[in-house]
Amino acid sequence: MPSGPAWRRLAVPVGLFAAVAGAFAYVGAVDPNEPGHYPVCPLYRLTGLYCPGCGGLRSAHALVHGDLLTALRDNAPGVAACLGFAVLWTVWVVHAVRGRPVRLEPRPAHLWAIGSLLLVFTAVRNLPSGGWLHP
Repeated sequence: MPSGPAWRRLAVPVGLFAAVAGAFAYVGAVDPNEPGHYPVCPLYRLTGLYCPGCGGLRSAHALVHGDLLTALRDNAPGVAACLGFAVLWTVWVVHAVRGRPVRLEPRPAHLWAIGSLLLVFTAVRNLPSGGWLHP
């Protein structure tokens, strides 16, 4: 049974969407490819190694401008995270409209798999042969 009016159940998902859309609009307007607009990754600055998030802003900028191939080149896991967010947000909204709670209970195996993939991605992109994964 739905609890409260639909607009009240949708307030948080719509607010989160507005915040994410605002962040993407800012990254789309302020080009991260030009130096001086955003801080450098602390790990990269200290060690010269790329973290799994390096290139994420450039990837988001490319996504905002509809350039999927550049977005994937700059940070493929970031594009996958954006897709995952879109799917989870849509499920959340559908459940909110129907008045049902959303239960997100990932299994430990799924979390380990995601962590392992990010670790492998990070290791490979920092190898000499992994230059194609550099942002």
